[in-house]
Amino acid sequence: MTEYRINHAKQKLQAGGVVALVMGDYSPDTVEYLGQFGIDAIMGEMEHGTTTWRDVADLSRACDLWNMMCMVRVNRNDPALITRVLDCGANGVMVPHVNTADEARAVVDAAFYGPMGHRGQASGRRAIGVPDYHRRQNENTFTSILIEDIAAMDHLDELVKVDGIDVFYVAPGDLAQSMGLTGQTGHPEVQKVIDRAISRIVKSGRVAGALVNDANVEATLEKGVKFVGTSWTNWIGAGARGFMAKVNAKVPRGAAQRGKRQ
Repeated sequence: MTEYRINHAKQKLQAGGVVALVMGDYSPDTVEYLGQFGIDAIMGEMEHGTTTWRDVADLSRACDLWNMMCMVRVNRNDPALITRVLDCGANGVMVPHVNTADEARAVVDAAFYGPMGHRGQASGRRAIGVPDYHRRQNENTFTSILIEDIAAMDHLDELVKVDGIDVFYVAPGDLAQSMGLTGQTGHPEVQKVIDRAISRIVKSGRVAGALVNDANVEATLEKGVKFVGTSWTNWIGAGARGFMAKVNAKVPRGAAQRGKRQ
């Protein structure tokens, strides 16, 4: 018999800790490398990225080596997508554009086996050799919904009452667009809606999630957010800029300019 792999990110969140999710496109080798830094969760990107169904299994295996959660963002609230991504090996799922309580309940219904939901009986790699699989899987499946439309604000009080959702993640990009402020995530009106949503989620006793970077992560945590997502490309970019600034400081000005893209 095989020991079921516990979702440590879910356990950490339930114990009152903060979960850090790293977002982006990956190879399993990249995931394995990132694991050494104590990251809680890695997100495979099936809404805006290149993650494939076959990738999910290998990404989840790489996450298992470091006790990280493998979360995958699907591209719409569809039970076929949610069930399949979990069957492929993810132990967390993120669902975009969830605006009502009924839509949130649909996520729960697709993500969990009975009696919590009606997830299809196919199981996948996490069931191999595991006794009492269905109970263990229900205990360790992690769900996050994206609050990213201004329409969701009218239903937020009902949304946060839905059992089975671990994180209510307030996402700025599509939210700004839904407010007629495409690309302006830092606009004061957008930030006001984000802060108001986070406050309402936290006051309800549920877990708020938010997109962060190195500059605002501490301020975001002070608002009561317990689930933070960031892109690993932010770190690559910061390191690359710092390195090249040092290199170019020792290069004659004309030579440095010739190396830039025109």
